[in-house]
Amino acid sequence: MKITQIDIFKYNIPLKAPIAISLGTIENARNLLIRIQADELTGWGEGSPFWMIVGETQETGFAAARDFANLLLGQNALDLEGNLNRLDAYLPHNPTIKSAFDMALYDLAAQAAGLPLYAFLGGERFTIVTDETIYLNLPERMADDARRIQAQGGLAIKVKLGTNARDDIRRVEAIRAAVGDGIPIRTDANQGWDYVTALNVLRTIQDWNIEYCEQPVKHWAIADLKRLRQHTTVPIMADESLFNHRDALRLAQEEAVDYFNIKLSKSGGIFNAQKINAIAEAAGIPCMIGCMSESRLAMTAKAHFASARRNVRFYDLDAPFEHAADPVLGGITYRGYEIELPETPGLGAVCDETFLAGLEKLEIR
Repeated sequence: MKITQIDIFKYNIPLKAPIAISLGTIENARNLLIRIQADELTGWGEGSPFWMIVGETQETGFAAARDFANLLLGQNALDLEGNLNRLDAYLPHNPTIKSAFDMALYDLAAQAAGLPLYAFLGGERFTIVTDETIYLNLPERMADDARRIQAQGGLAIKVKLGTNARDDIRRVEAIRAAVGDGIPIRTDANQGWDYVTALNVLRTIQDWNIEYCEQPVKHWAIADLKRLRQHTTVPIMADESLFNHRDALRLAQEEAVDYFNIKLSKSGGIFNAQKINAIAEAAGIPCMIGCMSESRLAMTAKAHFASARRNVRFYDLDAPFEHAADPVLGGITYRGYEIELPETPGLGAVCDETFLAGLEKLEIR
């Protein structure tokens, strides 16, 4: 099954409002979309280059995608490992744009097998429940968001922190007061604290039904992650410290964290995500499947992956809640916070051609 054409799109999706985390603010989702033609089949893939985390932008990914497309043109689309190794051999790093190619290739392979992607990966379809994220704001505004999530049936609330101890404690305190003690809070500092601040915040909030804290300190501060794990009762989750399976191995060997956050745009796609999960499973480390600011297309791929790997215990697939447009046909269905997968072969999701007509595009054939 030869690859005959690859289309690359600057996949811009407007947001309902700016999104603020400790690393910065984004005004809209500047993603990348890949469409690969092979025989009569079409595979779709998406990456979200959150530059503050992955070190890629839409422009750098678009430029790299041109070279990647030329490398893959004429290759057997079903040679997943060979094709992905070609990209790695040509250009190190750049996981986000690689994840888009990876996703499209897996879509093609699962379609060729006549299986939904979760079944192609060896899994079983089940209902996934996502949390919803509250972004940095005044404590009272964040408390209002928490009440809304609880009223809508949310089973977990993710809260962005990472500024200073006083303000972040006030944020969690206001949310806990607004929703009571029952609903778990998942905190995420996005590397915003140093060790002393992290220890102060986590020790203060650790008895407030905090399910975990994601990346409390800088990505390189592995020793501080381990110290926090030892000196607070809040479980620690690696995010920006975890890009690939080599990072996973180091974190496991150091016993630095309790959980891993796997993101396809950060790991380079499904192929590497499976390696990360395998190391985590061997080390007894449960995983979360997380997101950047992807559309329902990539969310569908993530849900397929989560359905195929039972070591994935947490689901943070709420990015489409922030989007002002939904350009995806098919794919996962949100019923409140429950996610249902399609049963059609491959991803089971495509992009609306009307939406694509207004995007900047590069065609390689």
